[in-house]
Amino acid sequence: MRTLVIDGHPNPDSLSAALAARYAAESDDARLLVVRDLDFDLVLHRGYRGEQPFEPDLADALQAIRDAEHVVVVTPVWWGSVPALLKGFLDRVLVYGEAFRYTERGTPEGLLAGRTGRLVVTSDSPRWYLPLVGDTTVRHLRTTTLRFCGIRPVRLTRATSVRSSTPERRERWLDRMASDARRDGAATDAGRRSDERSTPGMMVR
Repeated sequence: MRTLVIDGHPNPDSLSAALAARYAAESDDARLLVVRDLDFDLVLHRGYRGEQPFEPDLADALQAIRDAEHVVVVTPVWWGSVPALLKGFLDRVLVYGEAFRYTERGTPEGLLAGRTGRLVVTSDSPRWYLPLVGDTTVRHLRTTTLRFCGIRPVRLTRATSVRSSTPERRERWLDRMASDARRDGAATDAGRRSDERSTPGMMVR
């Protein structure tokens, strides 16, 4: 599997769900991971100070992230953040020792390096409004989650003013997803070829 597409919206009839499905359908060797269909406890009960056993669906999701070369996260903006479903999933699956760790000097080290990413964000707010309030969802996911864990670069696609959008505009967003998927696939292929040239006989991840 080259690409993992994570659908973080609780509603299967949402624009986010449609965008995630379209991206996966247009990607070569992709898996669509639908968080709302997983069976796991959203709450990290002891924080990062104790162990919490992985449910089978969560263990499978972690392995899917490990296996992927490119990780896509699709989410709406809710209250300047993400739905509780997606936040709980990230809290549970991106655990210490698997997604990140701290060195002896106390600096963080991402353990998912070698993977690229894309963040797809939908919002009812218009595009011009989001920077005024800090664009917190994008900063949270792109900078302090995906990049923190070593995934980079993380490209960004937005669909804004969703509530007032027309069917034609939604169709254009779906077409944009198809284009992004093909473009990202080509970039992944180019990166793989570059790695193969730099390390003959060995695939660098």
